Amino acid sequence: MTPSEGAPKRPAQHGETLDAPLEWKSFQLSEFQREAIAAIRGGQNVLVSAPTGAGKTLVAEYAIVDAVQRGRRCIFTAPIKALSNQKYRDFRDDPEIDVGLMTGDVTIHPTAQVLIMTTEILRNAIFESPETLHDVEYVIFDEVHFMDDRERGTVWEESLVFAPPEIRFICLSATVSNLDELGGWLAEVRDHDIATVLTDRRPVPLHHRFYTQRSGSFEPKQLERIRQQEAEARPSPRRARRRRRRGRGRRGHGGDENPNQAPETSELFQELASDGLMPVLVFCFSRKDTERLARKGAKRSFLDEAETRRMHKLQREIIDLFQLDEGMQRGEIFQMAERGVGYHHAGMLPAHKEVVERFFTSGLIKLLVTTETFAVGINMPARTVVFHSLRKFDGLNFDYMRTRDFLQMAGRAGRQGIDDEGLVYTLLSPRDLQEAPVRRLLKGEPEPVESRFRLSYASLLHLTRRLGRDRVHQAWERSFNSFQHRDASKRQQERNRKLQARMIDSHLDFLEELSYLDGDDLLPRGRIAQSINGYELQVTELLFQGLLEDCSPEELAVIFVGIIHEERRTFEPVRVSRHLHGELRRETDAILRELFRGALHFDLPHPPKRAEWGLTPAVIDWVRGCAFEDLQGAGPATPGDICRAFRMGIQLMRQTRRAIDADWDLFDRLGEAMESLNRDEVDARHQLELG
Repeated sequence: MTPSEGAPKRPAQHGETLDAPLEWKSFQLSEFQREAIAAIRGGQNVLVSAPTGAGKTLVAEYAIVDAVQRGRRCIFTAPIKALSNQKYRDFRDDPEIDVGLMTGDVTIHPTAQVLIMTTEILRNAIFESPETLHDVEYVIFDEVHFMDDRERGTVWEESLVFAPPEIRFICLSATVSNLDELGGWLAEVRDHDIATVLTDRRPVPLHHRFYTQRSGSFEPKQLERIRQQEAEARPSPRRARRRRRRGRGRRGHGGDENPNQAPETSELFQELASDGLMPVLVFCFSRKDTERLARKGAKRSFLDEAETRRMHKLQREIIDLFQLDEGMQRGEIFQMAERGVGYHHAGMLPAHKEVVERFFTSGLIKLLVTTETFAVGINMPARTVVFHSLRKFDGLNFDYMRTRDFLQMAGRAGRQGIDDEGLVYTLLSPRDLQEAPVRRLLKGEPEPVESRFRLSYASLLHLTRRLGRDRVHQAWERSFNSFQHRDASKRQQERNRKLQARMIDSHLDFLEELSYLDGDDLLPRGRIAQSINGYELQVTELLFQGLLEDCSPEELAVIFVGIIHEERRTFEPVRVSRHLHGELRRETDAILRELFRGALHFDLPHPPKRAEWGLTPAVIDWVRGCAFEDLQGAGPATPGDICRAFRMGIQLMRQTRRAIDADWDLFDRLGEAMESLNRDEVDARHQLELG
């Protein structure tokens, strides 16, 4: 890129304004992109909120090129590893950018000028080795609204609060209703001024339609009339019960409908194919239903003869590229793809998900049924989006989805430069037709970002070492949680402040009780635990109580996978034979049970997780060399669940090795355990390098 294309040779001086270019990298810049770029050139932090597909990523790419040209470094963080991997590949193909990757699974060229990483890795670097960030000009937070994720949102918040003051942040967000509040907080906790940039304009407008079993497709303006018609056509509850007893009535023919049953999709998919409205992304919030709908869709082919030939050629290339077994071509994923159909969810092996993504980006998958993770950041738009349901599990409840989630997924409809509009179909069951908040979803304001600030044990230990115990409370004073309570009454503010102070003190008291802390001083347990983020107490207790001292690599693999594994609660717990390291598992359970009870004694809301052993047979098979498809005894865990657990177990062992003395015998045995787990389908780096 030349200076005439708009990249500054120097940052703006204080009070100076630098205009943004009208065009950059052959892209005609929109007004919001120019406003954000002008702020970057003016030396500010930037917070951008724009709909899916509006071009937020271009702002990030400008910042990256700016940093590279000035000999500075840039960090790009993403909420999911798939997005991190995609960004790494994008930048890897640019000969002018020196790029690396750090995701926990994979570390490639960690001293690169542009470093793609997960937010957890960044937070760890901020606490453990802030000096390594001395030459970082920008940190790009893609999907910064993930700050209100219940499980991981605090990591985003901690990073924003504690990052070195000289770093500038480029924060990209889906549309949220409290953008000014978020920007006001960032202006307070970061040293640089902040520009808040908002647009609600989509380059490709969306056209919404509804679909029910009785009425078929209809426009939103017809909603009230259709509601009334279908309510009048439905039998009374008493009549419905009589029909059930008599076995009369067929769903969809005026009979006794299941009020929670989504409409059949065959006719809709046929209609979309006939009208040239493919490719279609179908969002479905159940893994089982995702596969079921795809199999139903694959009963017909959506590819013509020429497309089928192209798909066969592509499949041969992918088998060679990913070094897949030849037999996979006869498997379901490839057979469906030959008909232009696919499915995609977290229960699949990562390599299989990536194969489906390659099929989809080729334009040869016309119907893809997927869970919501496909909507997060990954740039794979379609002509049409279909919502199979509006209800989803949010981590606590099963309810109608948030407006923000709906808009983010709907935003995948419409391909810029190809489609005049994106089409969004929402399937409504009889109950949804009457009860779903469809007007909120279509017209309502996206939910505000809420603080999920909750310092981890490792963070508390770091802060105590740096600030002293009495000043740890100052960390909360800088949090978004504290900022959001400023508009409350003084009484409510004081109540919240006392609540947070009590919570921090309870955690610190617990750490003192466990001999991790002594006032402001970290004891040996604390020095180990501060270097392990996630499951730090469990690992530290097992270390200091001597349980890991004589474990074989196989036993270590069993324990570390057991610590991180979470069995799906919809199934009966998996029973594991006592012959499979039963005594070791019992000893582990006893130690972690005491840790759990100690947390309850201090009224901690999130006590340290206990081990779950459902994958023990699979771990043992795997470390002994079994093929992945031959793993036994994993219960309801899917291949994707198993692979994820193995990879997370490896990450936890890697952190533990870094925390302990390399002279310990345990150091080498942990390395052997990691090596025995990290092969074939589990080896994330190998998969990334193949692609």
